[in-house]
Amino acid sequence: MNHPSPHTTHHATHPLHGQEQEHRHEHGHEHGQVNEHRADDQSEILDLDAEVLAEHIASITAWLPVETSPSHIVDLGCGTGVGTFALLERFPEAEVTAVDVSDTHLRRLREKAAAAGAADRVRLVRADLDATVWSGLGTPELVWASASLHHMADPDRALRQVHDLLAPGGLFAVVELAGFPRFLPASAPKDAPGLEERCHAALERHHTEQLPRRDADWGAGLAKAGFTVEGERTVTVDIGPSPTDAVGRYALSSLRRMRGGVASTLSAEDLTALDRLLDTDGPHSVLRRTDLTVRTERTVWAARRS
Repeated sequence: MNHPSPHTTHHATHPLHGQEQEHRHEHGHEHGQVNEHRADDQSEILDLDAEVLAEHIASITAWLPVETSPSHIVDLGCGTGVGTFALLERFPEAEVTAVDVSDTHLRRLREKAAAAGAADRVRLVRADLDATVWSGLGTPELVWASASLHHMADPDRALRQVHDLLAPGGLFAVVELAGFPRFLPASAPKDAPGLEERCHAALERHHTEQLPRRDADWGAGLAKAGFTVEGERTVTVDIGPSPTDAVGRYALSSLRRMRGGVASTLSAEDLTALDRLLDTDGPHSVLRRTDLTVRTERTVWAARRS
């Protein structure tokens, strides 16, 4: 099965992966309207994440130490389906239960599944992963959680819930992102060299305060929850300049999301330079650059329920 192209109905989630790309799991029904607006904003960046990083995502699913091909997979915090479709392709006999609190993401995933002819292999479940009980998820042989655990109010409880959810001998794959990718050379832009690194540093300070578990080593937590950790792998992404416009659109969406988190801490000069990059009609637009690359990392833990 082919990955549905983001161009067909073109969405995280980079990430993530949007807010930030990696925020696939939105919290709290009391802020539902605001979250749905944010979820709608995330759609494009999540789809671009799937398009630009498809090869790297496939390498992660290929690495998973499955003993027998699963027939039922649960994708926790599925977003618009980056993991869902990679898993469907990796395991052609499997069905995936895709779980997210965002109606916007689930609606987009449904459209993509229909366009790919995979609607009969995807079941959508709207659920708040901070709930103490998850219902209707069955007993999967594989659970996938990409960029969702660190957003949960009680990740340790979530790990125990996954352990209890899995079939005996089942596998839990946890994927975490190293924040937004980097796109610009260090010398760019000419009027503010090093701008992207300063943006990342500012965003990292924000994340340290707001998302203290984002850089967690999940191995210890998985073991505490009763899993046997069978593997850990870091996937380094370093994609050179591409002849397609996908990397430019990916950079534009990512930098736009980043701007929202760092604008108050940037100097006036840096903010002006960043806005020039984000001006799609301007001569300095990131869309006009031919030297963009994609540089980031993803770490995956594979843990088995005994």
